[in-house]
Amino acid sequence: MTLPQEIIRAKRDGRALSEAEIGEFIAGLTSGAVTEGQAAAFAMAVFFRGMELDERVALTRAMTASGATLDWSVLNLPGPVVDKHSTGGVGDNVSLMLAPMLAACGAYVPMISGRGLGHTGGTLDKLDSIPGYVSQPDINLFGKVVAEAGCAIIGQTADLAPADRRLYAIRDVTATVESIPLITASILSKKLAAGLQALAMDVKTGSGAFMTTMEGARELAASIASVANGAGLPTVALITDMNEPLATAAGNAVEIINAVDYLTGDQRDARLHSVTLALGAELLMLAGLARDRLAARAALERSLANGAAAERFERMVAALGGPTDLLTQARALLPEAPLRVAVAPERAGYVQAIDAREIGLGVVELGGGRARASDAVDPAVGFTGLAGIGDEVSAEAPLALVHARDAGSAEAAIKRLRAAYRVDAAPPLAKREPVIARVAGGSTA
Repeated sequence: MTLPQEIIRAKRDGRALSEAEIGEFIAGLTSGAVTEGQAAAFAMAVFFRGMELDERVALTRAMTASGATLDWSVLNLPGPVVDKHSTGGVGDNVSLMLAPMLAACGAYVPMISGRGLGHTGGTLDKLDSIPGYVSQPDINLFGKVVAEAGCAIIGQTADLAPADRRLYAIRDVTATVESIPLITASILSKKLAAGLQALAMDVKTGSGAFMTTMEGARELAASIASVANGAGLPTVALITDMNEPLATAAGNAVEIINAVDYLTGDQRDARLHSVTLALGAELLMLAGLARDRLAARAALERSLANGAAAERFERMVAALGGPTDLLTQARALLPEAPLRVAVAPERAGYVQAIDAREIGLGVVELGGGRARASDAVDPAVGFTGLAGIGDEVSAEAPLALVHARDAGSAEAAIKRLRAAYRVDAAPPLAKREPVIARVAGGSTA
């Protein structure tokens, strides 16, 4: 057996670690034999020295093996088990629509999501705004809902990849969160533990993303695609634009309403629709449910047009303790903020640029996000009707509608929102396409 400090020394000095060394270190991390100081030193050594592909695969597999793994074969599901994961952004509620759309196309989607932290929203916080919804059920109920509804969106259970939880907590307080090898292993260990057969990654770049530069986004996407495929999980990563909110809503209950409107056809934000279809098409092709991208997109569009995706969503919500009539009664059932204020721009014109991170921080300032993991979240607050790049804005066509708990928080949000928008007299020369690049196994297209 190799001592933890010798493994740390080897990585500190730039040597590639063996699969056995990585396995021993992660086993010690899980059992408690590796101290917090040693784990912090390991994370810092990886941060500065990096990891080769074989090391990243070994680290991901070791963290996956640190806890339970789900076996969907016992349920005899008549379709492939797939999932999608996003690196996080603002107004990113794709999971809420994509999971039931995929289910309606014959896939099974056990989606394990997280809570928001910092300026990015969390899918779990959004779902917690639905009365009665159980976002952290036991494994038996989780499996039952996946089998019956075709999808279930829940939070991480204590049994899945426990080494990741311990290492992430240490990374969070040692300034090593940004390490691409550690990010890769953190994301993929949970996905491998979930027993998936295909994965689509949404790696966001821009002002509202964790990876603000295209260079960083490409590096992360390539790492995730290469390691996932190396660990036996067919994966494609899409790099998508987060220089403006993806949906026209940002918050918790307001994003649920936005998702309901999308599923029922009442309103579908164009950029949101584009990213949702692109991710869904990749998964249907990876899982063998569509022969090509054209057929995949047609199947997804059909699931919306015939109401099958909406029905799957409502079935999932009801099976996890929520109301049976969310699709028709969302506005009556979901919490509403007592104060709504339209935010006019400081000058009329066209939106040239948006600091999406500032909009996310505006949601946090309203109470709809958390600065610390222990903070409570107000499900009712946020923004709706967010103007996008290229939109014409004026006193009659506001930047957004603020949903606030009181006048003080509304005023602070209005100030932050106005500062986040740059408005000029002429429209921008071109709008960004929301899907920028496709990465499969390390190659970018």
